[in-house]
Amino acid sequence: MTRSAGRQLNLWRQQLGSVPDSVWKQTDLESLVLADNGLTELSDQIARLTSLRMLDLGHNQLAHVPDALGALAALSDFLYLHDNRLGGLPDSLGRLTRLRYLNISENRFESLPDCVTRMVSLIELRVSDNRLAELPESIARLTRLRELHLRNNQLTTLPESIGALAELRQIDLRSNPITTLPESIARLPRLDKLDLRWVSTFPLPAWIASLEDRGCAVYY
Repeated sequence: MTRSAGRQLNLWRQQLGSVPDSVWKQTDLESLVLADNGLTELSDQIARLTSLRMLDLGHNQLAHVPDALGALAALSDFLYLHDNRLGGLPDSLGRLTRLRYLNISENRFESLPDCVTRMVSLIELRVSDNRLAELPESIARLTRLRELHLRNNQLTTLPESIGALAELRQIDLRSNPITTLPESIARLPRLDKLDLRWVSTFPLPAWIASLEDRGCAVYY
């Protein structure tokens, strides 16, 4: 039923309904996959897994995750929370300052939780298929971010502070009702892809040409 190798435990699609208590006793785990198990809640005992570097909780039915998730200070590689019923995240997750990849797509977020912008090591952030109407100016904290995926939300613009993300390579804004974008995007030194496909509300500004002239692929 389970597949465990070394410090990895894969319980993908096991129809668990809830996580067995035996999982929380494996305190040396570095990778834990609990995806696609019909989970509706997660025990505070997850805080015992202090060696976790990767956690996959995608494709479940979680409406919230516990504060205890913020105790996983070693979480550095991946945190998958996509395809759940989340509308918010506990503030404690802001303590995950080593995390490099976060996926909270396919949920019910109407705003980006503040704790996300305190995950200062993030390299890739996926928030597609939600209900975001805006991004906070505090997105500027994510100075290591390389990929920002925002497809299929309710965004009409991005904050001017997006221009502070000097490592940003890709911005995906497909299927958003964009009406304007800050010119600071044109000053992102490493941007090589700006995806505006299926955005019919956006008159292309003159600075788009300067992006294309320096080799950035702009899709619209």
